[in-house]
Amino acid sequence: MSAYNQLLTRLVAAPHTWLITGVAGFIGSNLLETLLKLNQRVVGLDSFATGHQRNLDEVQTLVTPAQWANFNFIPGDIRELADCQKACQGVDYVLHQAALGSVPRSLEDPITTNGTNITGFLNMLVAARDARVKSFTYAASSSTYGDHPGLPKVEDVIGQPLSPYAVTKYVNELYANVFACCYGFNTIGLRYFNIFGRRQDPNGAYAAVIPKWTAALLAGGKVYINGDGETSRDFCFIANAVQANLLAATVEPVIASEARQFMNPALNQVYNVAMGDRTTLNELFALLRVNLAANGVSADTQPVYRDFRAGDVRHSQADIGKAQRLLSYAPSHRLAAGIAQTMPWYVS
Repeated sequence: MSAYNQLLTRLVAAPHTWLITGVAGFIGSNLLETLLKLNQRVVGLDSFATGHQRNLDEVQTLVTPAQWANFNFIPGDIRELADCQKACQGVDYVLHQAALGSVPRSLEDPITTNGTNITGFLNMLVAARDARVKSFTYAASSSTYGDHPGLPKVEDVIGQPLSPYAVTKYVNELYANVFACCYGFNTIGLRYFNIFGRRQDPNGAYAAVIPKWTAALLAGGKVYINGDGETSRDFCFIANAVQANLLAATVEPVIASEARQFMNPALNQVYNVAMGDRTTLNELFALLRVNLAANGVSADTQPVYRDFRAGDVRHSQADIGKAQRLLSYAPSHRLAAGIAQTMPWYVS
């Protein structure tokens, strides 16, 4: 049995109280669904800046009434310290997912991105520290690697940020380290690489590529590829991200051996959360068409190529060895399997 499956068994046997910030978002709602199905108690905080009530409504249909009764939703904004303090009361584990994502959004409005991603993050750190939560796991970003050309991306080698968004996510890591050094408050950051799956929003100017292209193909619209289509990314299915969050949150702070006890080296680290693969945009487009066809949808549209997008890196691929070694992370879905599982949801 894998370390993750063992963890799931332990959680069912001994429920805890979890806080998910950004609970109405794509990743947050998938974490909510998983935890409620494990009979955990969940507090959710969201301002609906990018999340949606429909995501929470869908989760409610996927769990039992008794499981849904374990969910306490708090409408609030992480930019307000009082909201963060209220949400952290009585919580064991914090999964901090709330943020304003998107490189283009941060280029257009760096002030709002900074307020949410830096001030909001600091508020959550302070509130969680003061509430003496057991652990604080936060969403970091692969954008932190910036202009460093090396592949695959290794956690301790980064370049210069290429966008305000990348700056904010790197500052999160710096603040987390400071809180460990100054207050003894342990955290784990997860550098997400292009997470995709059910409930990822296909609409809006800042939609991620997989839901945006799928929606366009379903509607018979145009699919735009920035550059020549040979830009590559490490796409990671949502189930892998959920696994990484739960493994990180439940890291024990102290390891006991026969001779002594010592601090767990897995704490106060950042980890790549990815598949460890690299797929070009042209390959992704072809894969989406194949999966649409498998679901009875004919999509003969050819992509429209346009200029490269400002702030984007050319290639991205993660080294997931550190997460495998220290967190026992073992991704369960490769890109093709994740898209095959997600496509019926988009079609329906």
